[in-house]
Amino acid sequence: MVINFKFTNLLRVSNLLVLFLLIGCNSKDSDLQRQIAKIPIESTIVRFDQLFFDSSPDSLNQVKKDFPFLFTSDVPDQFWLDKKKDTLFQELNHQVNTVFTPSDLEKINEDLIRFFQHVKYYFPEQSARKEVITLITEVDMQTKAVYADSLVFISLDTYLGQEHKFYQGFAKYLRVDFNENKILPDLSKNFVQQNITPLRERTFISQIIFQGKILYAQQTLSPWVSKANLLGYTDMQLVWCKDNEEQMWRYFLDNDYLYSTDLKLNKRFVEPAPFSKFYLEIDDHAPGKVGAWLGWQIVDSYMKNNNVTLQELLDKSSDEIFQKSKYKPKK
Repeated sequence: MVINFKFTNLLRVSNLLVLFLLIGCNSKDSDLQRQIAKIPIESTIVRFDQLFFDSSPDSLNQVKKDFPFLFTSDVPDQFWLDKKKDTLFQELNHQVNTVFTPSDLEKINEDLIRFFQHVKYYFPEQSARKEVITLITEVDMQTKAVYADSLVFISLDTYLGQEHKFYQGFAKYLRVDFNENKILPDLSKNFVQQNITPLRERTFISQIIFQGKILYAQQTLSPWVSKANLLGYTDMQLVWCKDNEEQMWRYFLDNDYLYSTDLKLNKRFVEPAPFSKFYLEIDDHAPGKVGAWLGWQIVDSYMKNNNVTLQELLDKSSDEIFQKSKYKPKK
């Protein structure tokens, strides 16, 4: 069977973006969002990166006492003092202070408070008091944004902008993750990953639904963040997925991929990549992670057809979600 994928029209993109914006505005005005906005949250940003950089040999001990969880007991003070003299570390500090002004951080904190309100609504056991600690981690990709109940850690040096000179050694499709607008998606993903039941199934359908659960939860906890941003897509890439939803699904069915345990399918369709590998002419147009996007659609269909809370969703098996989703790709 020949599957004819569609190529996205720029005018269609423009029209759909207007529609998405209108839908987003309506959701913000909903009773639920107004209810969530009333949840009291106490959030403060603590510039540990500046406190550490400005510390002297005499004041370093006080910094260590105030932030014991950021220092290892077996590392001598001289190590930290030498680090502050490192030219790369000094340049990172300078660039962070240039990009993130006090007003920028105030705006970031406003978005974080909205996120914390949503977390508190859907996960009432979470703390209503947050201390957001900013760091410089020398571009550590594993600790960009970390949620730890009352503490939140954000490595500002990983959000200086995708064109920044520090990131030119990374592949272009990865550099989008270094933009400031990825702070919230990274933090929401870290939170969800800590609260989701680990995936045990190995089938392709299980893999994409697991990713779909994470994306659905991220959107629920930060509904004002665009779907494209959550995926690391451009707006055109998101519309391409919508235009080709039925074709992608049929491709997976025709090739018997759904219940395959071939790990190569994850690399082709789930993991970050410059494009998804259908091994067809459309590969230059298909964004990476289209499997995760399809999994998101399945989870969305499941939630529309079942009375399930967000916490319950994160515990559900992929098989149950798929069987009860009533998913039917849009033509």
